[in-house]
Amino acid sequence: MTRIHLYDTTLRDGAQTRGVDFSGADKRALALMLDRLGVDTIEAGWPGANPADTALYADLPKLRHARFAAFGMTRKAGLRAAADPGLAAVLSAGTPAVCLVGKSWDFHVTSALGVSLNEAIDMIADTVSYAVEQGREVVFDAEHLFDGWKANAPFARDCLRTAAEAGARWLVLCDTNGGTLPHEVDRIVGTMADLLGGDRIGIHAHDDTGNAAANSLAAVRAGARMIQGTLNGLGERCGNANLISLIPTLALKLGYETGVTAEAMGELTALSRQVDDRLNRAPDPRAPYVGAAAFAHKGGLHVSAVAKDARSYEHVEPSLVGNERHIVVSDQAGRATLMMRLAELDLRLAADDPKLAALVAQVKEREAAGFAYDGAGASFELLVRRALDIGAPPAFFRLAGFRVVDERRRAADGSIETLSEAQVEVEIGNRPVMVVAQGNGPVDALDTAMRRALEPIFPALAGVRLTDYKVRILTPEAGTKAVTRVLIESRDGSGERWSTVGVGANVIDASYQALEDALIYRLMVQGAETDRAVA
Repeated sequence: MTRIHLYDTTLRDGAQTRGVDFSGADKRALALMLDRLGVDTIEAGWPGANPADTALYADLPKLRHARFAAFGMTRKAGLRAAADPGLAAVLSAGTPAVCLVGKSWDFHVTSALGVSLNEAIDMIADTVSYAVEQGREVVFDAEHLFDGWKANAPFARDCLRTAAEAGARWLVLCDTNGGTLPHEVDRIVGTMADLLGGDRIGIHAHDDTGNAAANSLAAVRAGARMIQGTLNGLGERCGNANLISLIPTLALKLGYETGVTAEAMGELTALSRQVDDRLNRAPDPRAPYVGAAAFAHKGGLHVSAVAKDARSYEHVEPSLVGNERHIVVSDQAGRATLMMRLAELDLRLAADDPKLAALVAQVKEREAAGFAYDGAGASFELLVRRALDIGAPPAFFRLAGFRVVDERRRAADGSIETLSEAQVEVEIGNRPVMVVAQGNGPVDALDTAMRRALEPIFPALAGVRLTDYKVRILTPEAGTKAVTRVLIESRDGSGERWSTVGVGANVIDASYQALEDALIYRLMVQGAETDRAVA
């Protein structure tokens, strides 16, 4: 079985993602995640380039499987490698491998570096040979290789050949601006693999045309044996090749071996979401293999087919990547859809049970009114359990009423500020509770007031946080009187997520419906004490 070397650049390329700012602690945590996954090399960043990299190199975590590589560039023009301070910093990082990037596009050599092509070749030879003499395994990243090949193939080829002759272990062809297409990658990588040996060739692809994964696979098919990429495709502009997608494709589709075991691959979905959680980003529901919608089936013929043979509409078994099949309930729902969804909830009904027909009718009626259960699984489960009277949650609390007030006023410094305040009255058991709270907007104020009222009685709610809030206008022709749908995503301290929905002409009321479902669902799954529930 052919072995593919996985080289992760998340700690460097990922840090260039818009909106991402790694701390030293983030980099350490990500490095340990990558080690557990089974990647071969972790590029730790550019020594001395920023405080986060400096902190990481000062205390590199111990790895069980992977090894670290420090990143740098070929020596400066006019200096010898042994006298270049930038190269000295890279080598002093003490990593067993170093990744050195060099220009391979003649345009950049003459315009950016301002040197001759011969000098650029000498810079590569001198830098690589010196790093090898210092006992480092060298990964040579040929920057803009594909653009350089198209402009001056002999020079681009000589850059790679020079690095190889100087002792580089890996020669990485970089699609730096992401503009190369798979058929071009196949041709150019194949040529270099034939010339220098595929076991020395790597690919570094960006996703500016949406082809980073395809280009990486094309390179492997053409002979390359290293793939550089990032977790969740993080990276500047449109991102880098996504290792989370590439790893299962290599193993499950193409039969290649990597350092990722079947057990570790079964944790891919959890790993992908942990990375997003750490960066405070919402996971992409449509991410291949690991997205919440990757194995979701909605209504009609597909659900009937999946009920008989899931392989018809799923290209791999979801559990292989740690994901799960999800039968989406919608206005297209029929008996097959609901029976499969009920089975997921460990609720069983016969196909001819009149309760099933009544439930189908109720779901379709509510969806016609604007409710959407394909993205609100927690609200759907509450609906089902109440309709079937199977494991239905008790009335943990009863809303007596709420009032939300927004006040816009001029502050002492002359600026305009808007304050939101919510007053909530609930009954818990026989005890009335009233709480007033302020928040960043009316929904936040309402959420804060509800928690202050309930958490002292139900500590299971203490770790729950509202992590996403979406409003959709269902009847735009009604203008400001439009019916709105509110979707709320909540999360607890362990990272468990659930979604709820509310609908109404009043957006605050719709928000309360979704919020109430979120809190009740949490209490139900946590098995909260019911002796305090409303009689």
